[in-house]
Amino acid sequence: MTDRESTLVLFDVDGTLTPARKTITPDMKQFIAELRKKVTVGVVGGSDFVKISEQLGESILKDFDWVFSENGVVAFEAGNPIESQSLSKFLGEDNLKKLINFILVKIAEIDIPIKRGTFIEFRRGMLNISPIGRNCSYEERLEFYEYDKKHGVREKLIQDLKQKFADLNLSYSIGGQISVDIFPQGNSN
Repeated sequence: MTDRESTLVLFDVDGTLTPARKTITPDMKQFIAELRKKVTVGVVGGSDFVKISEQLGESILKDFDWVFSENGVVAFEAGNPIESQSLSKFLGEDNLKKLINFILVKIAEIDIPIKRGTFIEFRRGMLNISPIGRNCSYEERLEFYEYDKKHGVREKLIQDLKQKFADLNLSYSIGGQISVDIFPQGNSN
């Protein structure tokens, strides 16, 4: 068995292969191409496949042996889709609606310096929640990240969600610089 067959190297997208929500550099793309000659290479990200493709390029399914989006809920092997999980099927519409309504109220109650819009992004296998809003600029993203490190906005939100929805078998994680990811237990990058 060769190293390529026996070794899998996985990279996170934001903060590893690219700065948050930025595109991959030609040097990094070349590094990945050279590494793939020696080992199997995959990428894992919390964003949906479209966003990861915007960052890593349209040839993502050719450039990586494995691609895992939405914290691994949506996966591709050798360019081919593998079974993915639906959050709405996992929770059921009533529970999903209760979760979203609770989040909307919590977001409205959070007092932070600025808010920009798109606070909940529904992805196939997860919810992405952003107290500042996904429409913030890159500079605002960095400012919120620093604010959150001092004030624990996202950590408090996670604690409230865990307490309210302990019976739903969900996992919660800090996502990148501005968000919280909610997904079925067992699906984390």
